[in-house]
Amino acid sequence: QVDLVESGGGLVQPGGSLRLSCAASGADFVFTSGGWYRQAPGMQRASVADILRNGITTYQDSVKGRFTISRDGARNTLYLEMNDLRPADTAVYYCNWRPLSGGSYWGLGTQVTVDS
Repeated sequence: QVDLVESGGGLVQPGGSLRLSCAASGADFVFTSGGWYRQAPGMQRASVADILRNGITTYQDSVKGRFTISRDGARNTLYLEMNDLRPADTAVYYCNWRPLSGGSYWGLGTQVTVDS
């Protein structure tokens, strides 16, 4: 079982920045890979960024150069640094964690709204 707590969402103006955090805890949360997904109203949930235990990252084309995913192993936390935010980035952002024991766990989501 892995429990995930996301934080850092909110309302920001276009061009602004936010940093999302996802803290993991539980019986077996040894990280192998994970990422951030987002879901806008009326849209399917889609991958934004992914990171492997060895640090290799991948990004959705629309966020390349603006978003950075990272992980703090000591704090069991995933981060998503988001810069130059655009209205199209408005969505609920979800953390995904894939532990060594198997399976895939999701946080409850945090709302990001980009609006002037």
